[in-house]
Amino acid sequence: MQLKPSAHADTFARDHLPPPGQWPDLVFPLPGLRYPDRLNCGAELLDATVERFGAGRPALHTAAGETWTYGELQRRTDRIAHVLTDDLGVLPGNRVLLRGPTTPWLVACWLAVMKAGAVAVLAAQRAQELRGICEIARIRHALCDARSLDDLARAEVAGLTVVPYGGGEPGDLLRLADAKPDAYAPVETSVDDVALIAFTSGTTGRPKGCVHFHRDVLAIADTFSAHVLKPLPDDVFAGSPPLGFTFGLGGLVVFPMRAGASALLLEQAGPDRLLPAVAEHRVSVLFTAPTAYRAMLDKLGVYDIGSLRRCVSAGENLPAATWQEWRERTGLRIINGIGATEMLHIFISAADDDARPGWTGVPVPGYEARVVDAAGSEVPDGEPGLLAVRGPTGCRYLADERQREYVRGGWNLTGDTYVREPDGYFRYVARADDMIISAGYNIAGPEVEDALLRHPDVREAAVVGRPDPERGTVVVAYAVLREGVVRGPETEAALREFTKGEITPYKCPKEILFTDALPRTPTGKLQRYRLREEQAGLAAGNR
Repeated sequence: MQLKPSAHADTFARDHLPPPGQWPDLVFPLPGLRYPDRLNCGAELLDATVERFGAGRPALHTAAGETWTYGELQRRTDRIAHVLTDDLGVLPGNRVLLRGPTTPWLVACWLAVMKAGAVAVLAAQRAQELRGICEIARIRHALCDARSLDDLARAEVAGLTVVPYGGGEPGDLLRLADAKPDAYAPVETSVDDVALIAFTSGTTGRPKGCVHFHRDVLAIADTFSAHVLKPLPDDVFAGSPPLGFTFGLGGLVVFPMRAGASALLLEQAGPDRLLPAVAEHRVSVLFTAPTAYRAMLDKLGVYDIGSLRRCVSAGENLPAATWQEWRERTGLRIINGIGATEMLHIFISAADDDARPGWTGVPVPGYEARVVDAAGSEVPDGEPGLLAVRGPTGCRYLADERQREYVRGGWNLTGDTYVREPDGYFRYVARADDMIISAGYNIAGPEVEDALLRHPDVREAAVVGRPDPERGTVVVAYAVLREGVVRGPETEAALREFTKGEITPYKCPKEILFTDALPRTPTGKLQRYRLREEQAGLAAGNR
């Protein structure tokens, strides 16, 4: 597609987009996705919301009881935008790294970067990855919470100007902002100008920068949020994903602001903190990972969560057992969804009466999906294949040859194995690299995990393959048991016997290992690759 003329003085990000022939097909089937040529998502989310709903509406809350109105958020954002342009010399198109816990000030910094026409790079990565991210995106400016400076210092990024906020020092961003005017005229960016670069995990090699435009930021609100989540202006959003991940940025900033709602921002948002926060602050929309929903089941009777009306799960497959028990205990149907950093947010989901335990759902209005084979041809309904999707957002890696792997024939291939049922519902099978082939049988690790999770003594489960000279690979399970359950051969034998009654016996784990916790990302995504590496090392040591 032909890009609109850019308002960026620094065109690095646009210059390093994939060649047009490697782009996914972008489709805009909904009238609400047809945006004007000039569009600044920061101004649309903040200034336009103030115009629609008024400056006095609550926008952001903290666990300590502080509340910012939309008017206060607007004034503080605009002052920071003045610091960016007047004091730091940030030009439209410059990349600005944003780093810190989930606080109102981080939200204000992100909105200020948007209004200044710069490109935000929200980073939750550690020091060893930060340097690579800054080199790939050629970042020269960073706004960093004073409590998060250590990792950035250890990254030793040459030529990076770091401005801390919240520390109270003379050069602190907030002190500089105090002297600035309350109003800032947003840069009239193009609808196709780059707004943010979201980096995928670098654990499997060089991290990939996913480039998203101003219209993309609004599109995720005008598709999944508007048509599936259906937020109300009086909703209070909360959740566990950090703002450095697109799941958190959408669920805690973009979606509530687009609806004129408010968000409770939690710096510590583990499962043990979510339920009391819901009860105290009357949260109505919750975003977190499947493992958190399962962990919260044991404590549901302790807190009044009657304010909840929407629960969203993403980042990892939601086991049917967790969905069903949450429904039985709360009366609420979890909105399951699959999203990707490359796509910015959720593109298959279902809510209310359309939600089914064990199924992800149907394409979100505005998106199309199908299941294909390795050659890109659709497979019949009921047969597993690779998930392919397209819509108003899509993968554009920043100067990365791996673009050819993710986008094929105009479709985004997410790396997930799915089955489409005849009625159009999509059922998750496994990540393509999580399929275990044992003695010629294809075994989906998540199916085995779901079976284990149906046992009342199992809190969490992860299933991987271990190299085996006879069968090629054997199934190995890791299990986190409920408190008080004795680990040992008898428990392992009982769990294996239980699993044989739930799924075909050849899929059952050859071995079940007990552990205190499973390795997870900050958004709750299970890091199976670490378990696979451990099993590969054990297999190698036994040769």
